[in-house]
Amino acid sequence: QVQLVESGGGLVQPGGSLRLSCAASGSFARINSMGWYRQAPGKQRELVARIISDGSTNYGDSLKGRFTISAGTTKNTVDLQMNSPKPEDTAVYYCNADAVPAATMLRTDYWGQGTQVTVSS
Repeated sequence: QVQLVESGGGLVQPGGSLRLSCAASGSFARINSMGWYRQAPGKQRELVARIISDGSTNYGDSLKGRFTISAGTTKNTVDLQMNSPKPEDTAVYYCNADAVPAATMLRTDYWGQGTQVTVSS
């Protein structure tokens, strides 16, 4: 069974830093990309950042430079370093994996349960 487990959310002051981590467990034939999306109250879910299997990265508008996504030190993990967060970065952050599980061999989008990030002094 495929699962995405997130960690690292919480309260952070503006200008501080926070690191989110996500680990994908299960049997995969292939993971095409892993990344983070976020959803603030009353807004649509949006891309924060993702890392593709070839190592390339995509970022949401205006986030590159403050946020950095990287592959974790453990296989099938991804980290998001949030530097100088702003109050408008407050949202539920969701880990996502675009993957092909070995059990079905069907390309599937997986989502974590979400972790709350609150930027406030």
